[in-house]
Amino acid sequence: CTLDSEVALRVGGDFFFDPQPGDSPVNLVLIAGGVGINPLFSILLHIADLHGYQEGKGNRHRLGTAKLYYSAKATSELLFKKNILGLMKAFPGKITCSFHVTQQRSQICKELQPHITGK
Repeated sequence: CTLDSEVALRVGGDFFFDPQPGDSPVNLVLIAGGVGINPLFSILLHIADLHGYQEGKGNRHRLGTAKLYYSAKATSELLFKKNILGLMKAFPGKITCSFHVTQQRSQICKELQPHITGK
């Protein structure tokens, strides 16, 4: 977002992302902590499917970007981290993620280091 951008926030409850063909593209910022990643990971998979379909078939979905901020105590508690890294690699610039760890005591693996903030 930039200064004076309009944003919508939703916390908890039932939520989903289901863009329709012809909708204006939106840029998503997804924020998760711990096991709260579950519904947001499903949204990321849906976005990846739409991007893949869009590239392969030329459908009418116009998609923006998806940025995930995901926090946990340690990298061992970051669920789906390998899958998320795979989505970022498959759709560079379209799906990005920043992992935040708060209590990591051990060395962070090299694969995750570029995407980790925090301790």
